[in-house]
Amino acid sequence: MKMKRDHGNALLSLIVGMTIMGTSVGASENLSKWLRPEAVPAPKDNQITPERVELGTFLYFDTRLSRDGTVSCATCHNEANGWSDGVPKAIGIEGREGPRNSPTVLNSAYQIRQFWDGRAKTLEEQALGPIEADVEMDIDLDELLKRLNNIEGYKVLFENAYPGEGITRDTLAKAIATFERTVVSTEAPFDRYIKGDQNAIDDNAKQGFALFTGKAHCTDCHDGFNFTDGSFHNLGLGDADEGRYGLKKRAAWFHAFKTPTLRDVTKSGPYFHDGSIKTLAEATAVCGNGGRFPNSEKVSPLIVDRGLNQEELELLVDFLKTLEGEPLNIKEPTQFPQ
Repeated sequence: MKMKRDHGNALLSLIVGMTIMGTSVGASENLSKWLRPEAVPAPKDNQITPERVELGTFLYFDTRLSRDGTVSCATCHNEANGWSDGVPKAIGIEGREGPRNSPTVLNSAYQIRQFWDGRAKTLEEQALGPIEADVEMDIDLDELLKRLNNIEGYKVLFENAYPGEGITRDTLAKAIATFERTVVSTEAPFDRYIKGDQNAIDDNAKQGFALFTGKAHCTDCHDGFNFTDGSFHNLGLGDADEGRYGLKKRAAWFHAFKTPTLRDVTKSGPYFHDGSIKTLAEATAVCGNGGRFPNSEKVSPLIVDRGLNQEELELLVDFLKTLEGEPLNIKEPTQFPQ
């Protein structure tokens, strides 16, 4: 039985309520860090324009970007599944299973590193990886560029978006990255609460927010508008994947993976890099109470048992649900350039 839902534990409710008073709208603490920046960041050489968005949208949804014409970027990153794919591990051409869960594309524009291990610094760099990966789209980039150059409709679209630059690796990456920069979270109940609408979220969610910023220490990793520190942590999941350590041999990065955004997290399960956690409630318990295997080697010092009881874990989930915004309703093209 949840606290406050059926009156619950009065003493703990009072304590949490006092904490809320210190963190709610109107308190002395500056809560602007929770609000989305006015502008979506984009590099100087790839500013967002309608022509680039149009081209990027076609490319993102076009299965002809895979070797056998069966897989697109949207296969593993679609809006219906929180810009992920709803399965534990990514599935590429011919049913090939990838080694990791498909990370959400949502708000990747605000991330300083891409992929679970952070191997790409920009969306442009990230965009070409899945195209060549043998467990994803599995096509040689030179072959793909030849294919696109033989499609008159794409030649026109590329010229409109990147005049005089042609269809190249750079313009292909830039166009896909531009589309991805349009995949940003919409206003959620939590945002309205932060802006001053005290009725935007209920008391359970307010108590969950107080726990999130207090006892549970969630903000050690999930801070700011995008609810991520952009860093890498070992959650003690106990699998063999070395994570970021496979790229840079720092002891702190052994089995460490990038902190994902919590925006629309209700839609993007299963969770974590291995897709091993089916529910948000279970994911919250793993993070809040010391990891799946707390004694695993090199578990992040931030992942410790916070002593959260079942009611508190449920309140945290109530809060996380308030981070879900309205759908973007991006229209998938039904006809593609010919």
